Amino acid sequence: MPQFAWLCSHESYQPEALIDQALAAEKVGFDMVTASDHFHPWVDDNSAAGFVWAWLGAAAVRTERVRFVTSVTCPLFHYHPGLVAQAAATVSRLSEGRFILGVGTGENINEGPLGYEFPGYGERIRRMREALEIMTRLLAGEKLDFEGQYYTCHKAKLYSPPIGRVPIWMAAGGRQSATFAGKNCEGIITSVKDPADTVAEIIEPFQESHGRHGTVMATRWVVLAGDTDEAWEALGSMRGLRAPGRLEEVDPAVLRERADAMDRTEILNKYTVVRDAAGLIDAYRPLVNDVGADVVSIQVAATDPLKAIELIGSEVLPELKKKP
Repeated sequence: MPQFAWLCSHESYQPEALIDQALAAEKVGFDMVTASDHFHPWVDDNSAAGFVWAWLGAAAVRTERVRFVTSVTCPLFHYHPGLVAQAAATVSRLSEGRFILGVGTGENINEGPLGYEFPGYGERIRRMREALEIMTRLLAGEKLDFEGQYYTCHKAKLYSPPIGRVPIWMAAGGRQSATFAGKNCEGIITSVKDPADTVAEIIEPFQESHGRHGTVMATRWVVLAGDTDEAWEALGSMRGLRAPGRLEEVDPAVLRERADAMDRTEILNKYTVVRDAAGLIDAYRPLVNDVGADVVSIQVAATDPLKAIELIGSEVLPELKKKP
């Protein structure tokens, strides 16, 4: 039986509101809370971009049971991987060991605004290899000397070490990243569109390269709304994510303008839109039954997220936890 996570979307809500979401998620029975890490959001008019590491510390001391996962942070550019290891260790201590470090190779909308060049995938995955080694060795307690192509450490050590082991999971959207994650990480985070494709192109390569059963977190964006107008309102902060050129753009205002110039139906059709608990169950059941995920991350855009959390806790999670 999988565990279930609620996404606290830092591109959509201010950090104080997300504390309320984390507390509500814990109360209704979620096992985990995931948190995105963005410097810029996807639009500029209905959005947020709080500093996730400060938020994680606050959420950790306000909660008692849920585990936290960064979904995801990029330890390659505006963070040195040693700094990410320090942040992860601190959150581990504040949460009494309830922290998992989720990493990815980044987005230009977070690196470009701070003056960093955002290279192609080849360089980013080479950077990730070095970053994972640095973070793993520091989190294990080593005093580290490291001379890599991209990063250097001199006698680096975490003097506030984590409580126990901090698992590292990596986001993957294709076979190459999945294979890399299997060789270098304990788990994988992947967004599911077609379950069969996800199994064939992501999960099977990950497990084959892992050599044993690694943890699979499967995610899916769903919009909960009664009609098209409500769906557009619910999706407001995320509509730029589907705008043209979003991989290159650094300005949320530009992505907002491009998204608003598109037909609303064209953007909404890129998401799973449901009206009620039954629709949510249908949307997420394939991640349980077909994908076989160890963790299912519920990522729901709604006009009233606290009401959505309550609905999911009372009507959706009990159904998804039933044996097929």
